[in-house]
Amino acid sequence: MFSVIFPGQGSQIVGMGKDLYDRYEIVKKLFKEADEALGVNLSKIIFEGPKEELDLTINTQPAIFLISYSIFKLAKEEFNKDLGKAKFFAGHSLGEYSALSCAKYLKFSDTIKILRVRGDAMQNSVPQGKGGMIAILGSKIDVIEKILKDNQNKFNIEIANDNSEGQIVLSGKTIDLENLTEILKEKSIKNLKLPVSAPFHSKLMSKATSIMKQEIDQLNFQDGNNILISNVTAKEIENKDNLKKLLIQQIESRVRWRESVIYMISKGIKQFVEIGPGKVLSGLVKRIDRQIEINTINDENDIKNLKI
Repeated sequence: MFSVIFPGQGSQIVGMGKDLYDRYEIVKKLFKEADEALGVNLSKIIFEGPKEELDLTINTQPAIFLISYSIFKLAKEEFNKDLGKAKFFAGHSLGEYSALSCAKYLKFSDTIKILRVRGDAMQNSVPQGKGGMIAILGSKIDVIEKILKDNQNKFNIEIANDNSEGQIVLSGKTIDLENLTEILKEKSIKNLKLPVSAPFHSKLMSKATSIMKQEIDQLNFQDGNNILISNVTAKEIENKDNLKKLLIQQIESRVRWRESVIYMISKGIKQFVEIGPGKVLSGLVKRIDRQIEINTINDENDIKNLKI
């Protein structure tokens, strides 16, 4: 049994997907549909940059989804690799939207439009420079939770991503993160400031939650083909109503990626197939369980060599 997983923000590079676009009509068609749905030349931003423009959250989120979706469709229609046979679909943050669209819960055009709204709302939820994120490396989740609890009167910082053993991401106001960094230094806990300009997956995203609630409530979700695993609960999403609620909650909630992977493995998953740019999730899965088979699908050769 295998699961299909989709990456989130941070995996983007200028030029991603160009080889597939040049060779396959189905990919060209999806890029054209994306540009028309958005009224923006997203294709040009993906292929030519500049990097600063691709890295804007409003562009990054639909761009990564477009690459993931294109690879997913190409694998089936040109190579007869039916990734729809997967037991579970899961994605990291925006990757959850790639998962639900590939599993036919939401139409392609609706998904790419909602991700541009989501990217804009998240980017503008907090004034530029007032919030951020740091990665904690080599520490346990309970150690970090204790530090945050012990210092809750000094600052308000939340765990944004529980990614794997030894990789945790925190969100908060810039000043609070600076104060926390001093404490981490005293405890010899390694940390790294992330190149993002907003404190994603924290209560500081409340403005984005309000916008996304209005947008998601209007979307027409279908009964999908596969079981989705929620970032918020690290468990199966029960129905369409539940899916809507969890997507709204996801904006401010912790991404429980480590727990999601452990849950899927506990349900008999022996193989993970990562669909989209980069290899971030493959690396995280490997850190969680070294025995699991992992395939990263970025290009034509990856699709050809995939055994499922």
